[in-house]
Parts: sequence; C-alpha cells; structure tokens
Amino acid sequence: MTIPRMAQNVVELPRRGRGRPSPSADAAYRANVASWCALILEINSSMDFSVGARGWCYILENRNALRKGDFDVAEKLITDCRKSGDLPLDICAEDDARETIGLEEITGNTVEEEAESWIDHLRNHAHESYTPISFWDDLDTYVEMGVEKLDLRNLFEPACKEFYVPLTNFKGWSDLNARANMMRRFKQREGEGKKCVLLLCTDLDPGGLDQANKMRKNLEDLSRAVGWSPENLVIIRFGLDAKFINRHRLTWIDNLETGSGQDLGDRNHPDHFKPYVQDYIREYGRRKVEANALVVLPEIGRQLCRDAILRFIPADAPEKYRRKLDRVRLQLRRAIQRRLS
Repeated sequence: MTIPRMAQNVVELPRRGRGRPSPSADAAYRANVASWCALILEINSSMDFSVGARGWCYILENRNALRKGDFDVAEKLITDCRKSGDLPLDICAEDDARETIGLEEITGNTVEEEAESWIDHLRNHAHESYTPISFWDDLDTYVEMGVEKLDLRNLFEPACKEFYVPLTNFKGWSDLNARANMMRRFKQREGEGKKCVLLLCTDLDPGGLDQANKMRKNLEDLSRAVGWSPENLVIIRFGLDAKFINRHRLTWIDNLETGSGQDLGDRNHPDHFKPYVQDYIREYGRRKVEANALVVLPEIGRQLCRDAILRFIPADAPEKYRRKLDRVRLQLRRAIQRRLS
C-alpha cells in the first residue's frame, strides 16, 4: 500500500455504503482506509509503548478520527487491515499468553568467533547481570502492581521498572497461578518484616470496582494452598475516578457492556440488581471509562503510576540501590579479570 501524504483535515472512520458498491465508491472507500491507516502509522511513529486494538480506538477518538460509539467497528477494521497488510501486524501489542515458546535459537558464529565472544563477555559484561542483593533489602515496604488491561501494563512498565515493582496484567480476573505466585512473593517479603502493598488500576465500571473490592477475597481463597494470608496486605485502587476523568476529559462510554456483550445497565441482565452494580449506577450512572483511555495521555498516565508508587517508596531509592549494586558488580569484574589473566 502506498501511504498518502497526511491531509490537514480530519480523517474519519472509513465506512462502506449499503449494497454492492460502484467502482468509484469502492475506490473512495479504499482511499479512506489508506488515509486512516496512514494516520495510525503517523501516530505510532511518535509512541514509545504498544497498545492493543482497543487502545488504538481511544487514541483515534482523541484525534477526532473516531466517535466513541464506533469503537467496535474500528477494532474490526484494524484487525482486517492487519490481515490485509494495510497495517503492520505488530501495530497492536502482542498478548504474551499467546506467545510461542520452544523455538530454536541458532548461533551464527564460528567456533573461534563464539569463543572470542564469550571471553569478551566474561571480561567486560558478565558482571552487569550479577545481582546478589535486592532493591527491597533496605526498604521496610514491598510493592506490587496489578492492572486490568495489557495497554496499561505497557504504559506503566517504565515507572514500575524504575522502582523494581513487579507488574501483572490480570485480564479481568487473574488465574490461579498468577495469584499464587504473587502471594508467594508477598509471603517471602512479609517474612522479612516488610509491609506488603498491592496497587491496582482497573476500569471505572462495576466489574473493575468489584474486582478491586474482591481482590483480598480472591487471594484468601488460595491461603490454604499457598500457606499465606493476605489479612495484613495493603490493597489500594488508584487511577480512574470521576474527578480524574473529568479533569483530563477522558471518554465516558454510555453503556455498561461487559466482555460478553451484555449490558449491566439492562434490567434483564442477571447481575443488574446485584449490590455492586446498583451501587455503581447510583454513583456514576449507566456509563463507564475503560482503563485503556489513559493511553491518550501517556505522560499523565505514567505520572499517575509513579505517584502511586512514590506513596510507599522513596524517590531516591533506585539511585541508592544502583550505587550499591555497582560496587558489588565491580568486585566481580575485578575477580573475573584476575582469573582470566
């Protein structure tokens, strides 16, 4: 596909007319698709994190290239364009759960080249991966973070990496293994006398708030299997609330549709009259904001994440840890060089 030069006017969601299109109508539609894809590629060139198809909908809506009622149609078009080659396949973030494992890794070096590479690695780089001490050793708190969407995991990754905070994408409800692994980490740190904290960022909808409210119960369900109770765990939901949403003009979606396509705002929905749904409707109405909406404000979103972390970790902790780690690694490098020489 030839990428056309971006026009200054608004690029709208391409739509086909009803019935069989005429050659001219089909050509116009394809030109609109090309312009729409060009806009996505232009935006992508300035982004430093990946998003899924839903995240692209929020970004396009923020650029006036999409109305919020067209998100489902736009997601399908993005998928179709990835299949056709009009958009790169990797324009959307890959779900690690579907990543292929067990692939071969073939070494292209000769024996002599490989030997020289290993010697160079031992002399100059092996010490860089030596980590005999933990970031958390000198802190009295241990922090992890959970998010509801893959887009948020990618957005928050730099801040969490800076502060060595493990970050988990729960995808709505975490599976048993993810929960158990997190609990084992909390168990270890609590045994070291640290206060354990779990920060959660979820959708602002009945399910998102219910997930945050039930997280302790979800962990308690595995207490017997893991041998650890979350009774002392500090669980804090941060991020999307009405004040934040309105201040930053994020998109309210005028329904309470779930992943199954049913609407919790519909009186015929089996969960409509449950307390968590009714409480939400009384406070926010029959509308919601998905956590993906933060991708249109990446700097604000990352600062939101960072501020949540800084409630429990000193800002200078990473630098202090790196200096301490550098001293230990230098000792290893000198020991390796002595043995090689």
